[in-house]
Amino acid sequence: MQGLIRHLLVAAAAACATVALAQSSAPADGARFAPPPDFAAPAEPQADENNAQRAETQPGNNAPFWRGVRDSGDQPGISNLPGAEKGVLVQPFVRYPGSRFTTAGEAWRQVRNQWIIPYGGALLLIAALALVLFHWRKGPLGHSSNTERGIERFTYFERAAHWSNAIAFCVLAISGIVMAFGQFFLLPIIGATLFGWLSYALKTLHNFAGPLFAVSLVIVFFTFVRDELPQKGDGAWLRKGGGAFNGEHVPAHRFNAGEKVVFWLGVFLLGAIVVASGLVLDMVIPGLAYLRSDMQVAHMVHSIAAMFMMSMFLLHIYLGTIGMRGAYRAMRNGYVDEAWAKEHHDLWYRDIEAGKIPAQRSAEPPPAPVVQP
Repeated sequence: MQGLIRHLLVAAAAACATVALAQSSAPADGARFAPPPDFAAPAEPQADENNAQRAETQPGNNAPFWRGVRDSGDQPGISNLPGAEKGVLVQPFVRYPGSRFTTAGEAWRQVRNQWIIPYGGALLLIAALALVLFHWRKGPLGHSSNTERGIERFTYFERAAHWSNAIAFCVLAISGIVMAFGQFFLLPIIGATLFGWLSYALKTLHNFAGPLFAVSLVIVFFTFVRDELPQKGDGAWLRKGGGAFNGEHVPAHRFNAGEKVVFWLGVFLLGAIVVASGLVLDMVIPGLAYLRSDMQVAHMVHSIAAMFMMSMFLLHIYLGTIGMRGAYRAMRNGYVDEAWAKEHHDLWYRDIEAGKIPAQRSAEPPPAPVVQP
């Protein structure tokens, strides 16, 4: 106890001596004391008061918080989550063209909102409007079928592969359109709550339909690639547009040159790009770090390729349904009649007549002939 009292007395004496020394060294004329060069004055409470006042008058203004996040830079912090970039709060700052310094994430958001969404939506609308105008002016292509002998155009396996891929594609296209453009045409109608639930459900469905589309796309490619190779007469078909505008008959093989363009450009090239970038977004490819920059690049590539693919497949869907008489029947039950084969694919029909290609490739009997309207 005595030791503690002794220590307190020594501390008090030292404090008194410090105060006396300061008073004796103070200037006599009352001039203010000049602090040393390395002295850092404490922050004035003005900023804290402004922030508190802003929180009361502007409760939704979180600009000061994000300003602090921005000023902190991209220095990694401490995180308990495993993986790369988990300790980095913001991405590195970059110079966005025509704008100020901003983060890479903000630059990606600007590209998405100012380029991909408006121009991609315009592309889809232009493609759909062009098909509507063409159908209004020309109507369905071809003539009514008759009741002649049926020719097997697609086997059961070919139809199953096609429909599996087509259904997966429609699910992906519809869900992708809602996620990308739904805020413009659905959100004002159904409200934020229902739109939120719908978007979440379609996003989940999109993620699960993607792998099914990838597998079925590979099957479709190897199933039809033999008949999709370039052949003599394809160039003339392309130059004349298949006779769609002037009504001229252009000879074609089992698949005409237009279908081959859709196959190689839409199924093979764009399909491979969409599948590869989609698998990155699904985070199912082993060995990738899945950095933010990787996901942003994959998203942009995926979106652009998907827009072109949907625009091209709109034409394919149109011609396979209401745009050409008898085309849907061929993919529904696998058979066409001789008149349809002669009109649309006469070179293929000649090979069948010459015995180079069998008219019946499967054991299932052909359906009863039906007159198409």
